[in-house]
Amino acid sequence: MSKLSFAQPVDDAMLADWQHVHNVIIPADVLSLDEVRERAGRNHLEVAYLEGEPVGCTTVRSPASDSPSTVTVIARILPAHRRQGFGEQLYRRGLEHARALGATVIETVVLASNEDGLRFAEAHGFVEIDRYVLPGDTIAYIDLRLA
Repeated sequence: MSKLSFAQPVDDAMLADWQHVHNVIIPADVLSLDEVRERAGRNHLEVAYLEGEPVGCTTVRSPASDSPSTVTVIARILPAHRRQGFGEQLYRRGLEHARALGATVIETVVLASNEDGLRFAEAHGFVEIDRYVLPGDTIAYIDLRLA
């Protein structure tokens, strides 16, 4: 397995790397760099690099005040880099961070059209708890919880 390096985005170039991965995987919710900066201020973001090129990213959403033990962990891998163990590495790092935040309930969200992502989540013990389409969208998001 190739060795990834991981970095929390600290400048616009790294935020742009995170943005690129997100926007490829979630074309229904393309984010601007300003929106990524805002997310970085409230969530833990990481970018996975292979030989200096971004191949994936994670978001660990901080617990909500109404549910302090629930943390959302989202791992994304660009299609060309899937099935190489990179998603597993990203997911494990996100899970560790969530547990460090005190999470006892782990959730994730996957775009319904991302069949690879849905298979990955289900293979790791996640089960669907909700499915919804945001206003103006046509593709559903699937919320899943680690069983």
